[in-house]
Formats: sequence, structure tokens, C-alpha cells
Amino acid sequence: MQTKPMLHSTTHATPVGELTLVASDRGLRAVVWPKASLRGAGVSGRPHRDPDHLILKTTASQLDEYFAGERTAFDIPLDLEGTRFQVAAWRSLAEIPFGTTTTYGRQAAGLGIPTAARAVGAANGANPVCIVLPCHRVIGSDGSLTGFGGGLPVKQWLLDHEARVLAASSPSPLAGEGRGGGYSIDSTQWQHRLPVQTRLSMPVA
Repeated sequence: MQTKPMLHSTTHATPVGELTLVASDRGLRAVVWPKASLRGAGVSGRPHRDPDHLILKTTASQLDEYFAGERTAFDIPLDLEGTRFQVAAWRSLAEIPFGTTTTYGRQAAGLGIPTAARAVGAANGANPVCIVLPCHRVIGSDGSLTGFGGGLPVKQWLLDHEARVLAASSPSPLAGEGRGGGYSIDSTQWQHRLPVQTRLSMPVA
């Protein structure tokens, strides 16, 4: 019988609250919102508190860079636990460019299953690695923010933060049609994606 890997955890203060970071020696397992439970993020048992664990230190450092406007993509090994469909949906989140948004329907189409928008939404709702895998960049087809584990005000804050970073770094306007708090929808981002079976053969990290 395969033994479960030891999990390590720490907490990290950010502009959107104190996040709990959980990792195995293989990669980041969860980024948990304030007041949310570890079990709700798919973490079973009680992780060993270890703020000096390399993956946790790397995650904390890259989160700081993200919130400072110095990082637009994360480079952290991931150790995701979920169904094949969930992991495919979670990994596809990393392909949404910083400062843009897509819809659940476009995300589903990118996975090769265009009729699965609701299932994609449910998978995103169970995303254990918030911010690093940016489910905040997925919105409703009508431009509404819809549900979000960290709360809709936080989702709006993250989108506004990314819009501000892009605006400060480039004199050109954001691609696509602006919505709400100054973020944009990238209407072409999900038109040419590999089917889910192929995507699942790709490494998580």
C-alpha cells in the first residue's frame, strides 16, 4: 500500500489576508484562504508546520512578487490531488494570461469538452491552489464575477490588481473589451487547445 507523503505548512500574510500554504516534498498542494478549512482544500490530516520548507518558501516569495507587481506567472512545482478532470481543469487555469479573463465555456472548450462549462465551474470551485492557479480569471459569460472561494470582493481586487500592473508596465490598452473593474476578456485564448486526454499526459510541474 502506497503511503501518503508528509505534508508541510506555513501561513503567509498577503494583501488579501493570511493564506495557509501546504506542500509535500513533490510540490505545492494547497493555498488556502483565510477562514477556509484545509479539508475544504482537499488536504487530509494535519500538515507539519515548517515555514523553512523549500517549496513553501518559494511559494511565499513568489506570492510577494505577484502582489508587488513584479511577477505575472508562477514557477512552482505542483502536487495536485483530484480526479483526472479536476486536475486537467486546474492545470488549464495556468494558461490564462495575467491581466485577462476567460469564461467557463471557453475553458471547457479548451479542454475539448465545450458542453462542460458547469463541470468546469465546479472543478474551479475546488481549485486547491488559488492565485497560483488563477481561477479568479474565469468569469461568467455575461461578464459577472460569479462564485469564488476567497469571496467576490477579493476576486475583483485580484483582477483590478492585475489590470493596474499591466497598465503601469505598458502604455497600450489591454487586449479585448474592458469589463467592470478594468480587466479584459481574451476572446481568442481558448480556441486552439489540446483535448483533455492529451493534456493529462503533461507533467503537473
